[in-house]
Amino acid sequence: MGRLASLVSTEDERTRHRGKSRTGTPWRIRIGTFAATAALVSAGIVLGAGPASAAPVAIKLTSASCPTEIVQGQVSGCVTELQNLLNAHGAGLAVDGQFGSSTLYAVREYQAATAIAVDGRVGPQTKSKLYATAGTAPAAINLQSSSCPANVVQGDKGGCVTELQRLLGHFGYMVDVDGDFGAGTASAVRGFQASHGLTADGQVGANTKRALYDDDESPSTSLDLRSSSCPENIVEGQSGGCVATLQSLLNGKGQSVDVDGSFGPQTLTAVKAFQSSNGLTADGQVGPNTKAALYANIGGGGGSGAPAPINLTSSSCPAEIVRGQRSGCVTELQSLLNHHGADLAVDGDFGPLTDSAVRDFQAEKGLSVDGHVGTNTKAALYGAVTPPSSPPPGGGYAKILDVAQAEVGTVEGSARANSYGAAVGLSLSTSDYAWCATFVSWVAKQTGATSYRNSYVSGWVKQARAGNYHLSVTTSPQPGDIVAFDWDGGSDFTGGNEHIGIVRTVSGASFTTVEGNTGNPNGSNDGVYVKSRTTNSSYDVVFIRVR
Repeated sequence: MGRLASLVSTEDERTRHRGKSRTGTPWRIRIGTFAATAALVSAGIVLGAGPASAAPVAIKLTSASCPTEIVQGQVSGCVTELQNLLNAHGAGLAVDGQFGSSTLYAVREYQAATAIAVDGRVGPQTKSKLYATAGTAPAAINLQSSSCPANVVQGDKGGCVTELQRLLGHFGYMVDVDGDFGAGTASAVRGFQASHGLTADGQVGANTKRALYDDDESPSTSLDLRSSSCPENIVEGQSGGCVATLQSLLNGKGQSVDVDGSFGPQTLTAVKAFQSSNGLTADGQVGPNTKAALYANIGGGGGSGAPAPINLTSSSCPAEIVRGQRSGCVTELQSLLNHHGADLAVDGDFGPLTDSAVRDFQAEKGLSVDGHVGTNTKAALYGAVTPPSSPPPGGGYAKILDVAQAEVGTVEGSARANSYGAAVGLSLSTSDYAWCATFVSWVAKQTGATSYRNSYVSGWVKQARAGNYHLSVTTSPQPGDIVAFDWDGGSDFTGGNEHIGIVRTVSGASFTTVEGNTGNPNGSNDGVYVKSRTTNSSYDVVFIRVR
């Protein structure tokens, strides 16, 4: 994968281009894509765990013995039948007759893939569709494993194709998950390639595989709502990357919705509120006028995200970076200015606010205040970037959150972000590996709260469960705790789809975090940002106390 697979393959929420193994249950979906009902962790046990039991005898879903709607929490032969049918579509569930969080995952993803309203409730429409499309999809196989060919192409069949189709569904492409690479799958692959700047040849090689796994904690937000990849009107009930982009844009305009790729009541309310505040018809349908308003005043004129950061002292940047320029050099400049106290949108666009921040910085450092970022200003910007290796700032547990929050806004690939790797002995660009646990390790080093360092999420969980390094599992989270997520569920943190951050606030089952290697709420480059999470969701959570 070219992304340090041997070192960080069990990292962050992004199966991304990050080099993670993705060998977990087929049909798994990303963080927050569908809310499931789960309880807070109890001592040493994370959400979603449950004892195994013999499955009741299967009962046909359309029989009078099954309820009109089969929902989470039920245990019966109807659920056994449901699990068998979902497995025929590649879900890979344990057939136990218990409608738990994993079954809810599979139901909702099946509904999304077959254009049924995504509510997780198995009613008449879902039942009918399950029987009408019953197939025998081979179990999914990670595309980047040695079991899959270097190029997956039209005509291929098997688990590698199942995985390909499943991933395409995550990006909003409606394809049958049947393990058969036919014309429909080929068309979806070419569409995906075109929307991601890849050669649209329909062959799934190394670059396409990497992009397919570039999925952050939510469906792709790289789609432009105004492109042909998205419906003309995005409406309630739809799901996928276009909805995720919509949610991200809404948040950038002052709304507060989960970026989960599912257009539900919360998103509908936010759309109507946005439309009302912008003088649009508040019908909840995201058509051309609403899309135009969502993209208005976004840096770069299209909401496509900031250019990748470029070191200011490299030959790729001009001797003087000045107002009016737009480039990765400006992305890096804005990230550095934010580290020195500015509060800029990191969009790679050198506008009046960036100019003002440059002048303020120059005045503070005793430099010529001209707004031009030349040799002296560049040197001063980098002067405090590399964190001290010894002694650490100290403060222990009490300072964990303070140190983490001070980094919010740091952009992936910037000098500041790259400096975090020193905590675990890495000198790589954060654009080249999954660095969420590296960020936590860096915070731990800065505070001296624990001597533990690891770029693997699984390592942090293992040591907490063992009570080593002043780490322990807690069921009463509070600000400054560490929180680990297992997007694949199962509480084992071995599926290659994990993430980790630092608790910022707690309110019942909801909490906010400071996380590295996570998506920018405004849809630009990844970095260190505040996220809203909940324990009542379709992923497992472990809270780690540092004392």
